[in-house]
Amino acid sequence: MVMKKRCEWAAEEPNMSYHDKEWGRPQHDDQKLFEFLVLEGAQAGLSWTTILNRREGYRKAFSDFDAKKVAKYSEKRIEKLLKDESIIRNKLKINSAVNNAKQFLKVQKEFGSFDKYLWGFVNGKPIKNSFKKYTDLPASTEISEKLSRDLKKRGFNFVGPTICYALMQAIGMVNDHTVECFRFQK
Repeated sequence: MVMKKRCEWAAEEPNMSYHDKEWGRPQHDDQKLFEFLVLEGAQAGLSWTTILNRREGYRKAFSDFDAKKVAKYSEKRIEKLLKDESIIRNKLKINSAVNNAKQFLKVQKEFGSFDKYLWGFVNGKPIKNSFKKYTDLPASTEISEKLSRDLKKRGFNFVGPTICYALMQAIGMVNDHTVECFRFQK
């Protein structure tokens, strides 16, 4: 059996499946974009594996990432989420998800879709990098810094340059699969 060469961080589950099926693939569905916005914000200070292991919990807790529903979450609903062991029970991160849902809807209204807004930062085309090792990848770039500033200006939070770069990687705005990875050319 021939082993696929993957990015170093994807050696074990759940990272392996996520890497093979999602990470770096251009994503244009607004609901999925909102999902990644919430998950990347939740990941701040934690490992991505921690978030992937709680992804189903997040789907249930955040109405399958329906921004319209999340934007209407009450204080009572937020208090209930703070007791939900299937997600990261951090009040700032939970409040951020609700706030970002409201801002997300405003961006959709202004641009027609969140997809159009986000992908405008890369002129609608993925940036293809050619890193040899995962450790060569930057934590942020000029574009992620610009995106971060614009999102913050629009009222979003938990959207620093590093989180924005991770979002860009996750949704395929940048292809950061290492050159030896089987997903690099795809």
